[in-house]
Amino acid sequence: MELLKVDHVTMQFGGLKAINELDMSIEKGEIHGLLGPNGSGKTTCFNVISGVYQPTEGEVLLEGQRINGRQKHQINELGIARTFQHISLFSAMNVLENVMVGQHCRTNAGIASSILHTRSQRLEERRMVERAYELLDFVGLTKRAGELACNLPYGEQRLLEIVRGLASGPKLLMLDEASAGMNSVEKDNLIRIIHAISDQGITILMIEHDMKLAMSLSDQITVLDHGTKIAEGLPQSIQTNPQVIEAYLGKGGVERAKHAAG
Repeated sequence: MELLKVDHVTMQFGGLKAINELDMSIEKGEIHGLLGPNGSGKTTCFNVISGVYQPTEGEVLLEGQRINGRQKHQINELGIARTFQHISLFSAMNVLENVMVGQHCRTNAGIASSILHTRSQRLEERRMVERAYELLDFVGLTKRAGELACNLPYGEQRLLEIVRGLASGPKLLMLDEASAGMNSVEKDNLIRIIHAISDQGITILMIEHDMKLAMSLSDQITVLDHGTKIAEGLPQSIQTNPQVIEAYLGKGGVERAKHAAG
């Protein structure tokens, strides 16, 4: 069953088409990789889906409902959460507080109850803390709860961004180069966590520069080059696709790949 549909989307900045008539469909429960060389339009695509940019043409549909034209917080409330290529944590807050901020779109307490510190507000805050600790335990960051986010090692900051995204209760979690800067041990842990997230029924769309990791995780892959979709399908077919090899390795890349295989 289709969860997200990017329908004939174009994103133009002046004379530059960062995305050119992109069609992409993501099924519920799948891990979908969005690949392409630097400057291919991957992060622009994420920004369109999450409401950072409004597309020049086309539509983005979540469960059949048009979401482009809505504000970022509204799209988050509808069930889309994301991480960023460049870590975007609240560095002056501790780890627990960062996760609690991620739950904001699911809270019910209004301004009055927060000021008066009513019983319902206190109960909701207690539930938020409990849920935050559950999520931190899920990725192994419980012991870091009281530390400032900016003091975490780089790999753990990446995990905290994922946890903050999960805190909003998403249907679709978008990961923008989640493994960037991680060592091999941290990447193995990330793979375990992504599989565990998927096992919970959360759909994942990920931009990934590590081709080996992307191929091992993804159920389906879409490849962009200069804003245009050049390939889509199973990882096995993507690996041997001549257009994909050329996009990454240049015009001589296909022949070199054939020679290496032979």
